[in-house]
Amino acid sequence: MSREDIMRRLELLRVEHRDLDAAIAALVDGGVGDQMQVARLKKRKLRLRDEIVALEDALVPDIIA
Repeated sequence: MSREDIMRRLELLRVEHRDLDAAIAALVDGGVGDQMQVARLKKRKLRLRDEIVALEDALVPDIIA
């Protein structure tokens, strides 16, 4: 995967992560979301965060000091 591909993927993941954050907040604040749905969204958000971190790590070159 090229650096440009990684950057594009990162941006898409970050947007989805923010969208999930907003959706979770709306469900919790509105009091209409069931706990299972909120839990699924939170789990998805954590998976996205893990993927974001992995891609960010791939962008940083290994420097042995």
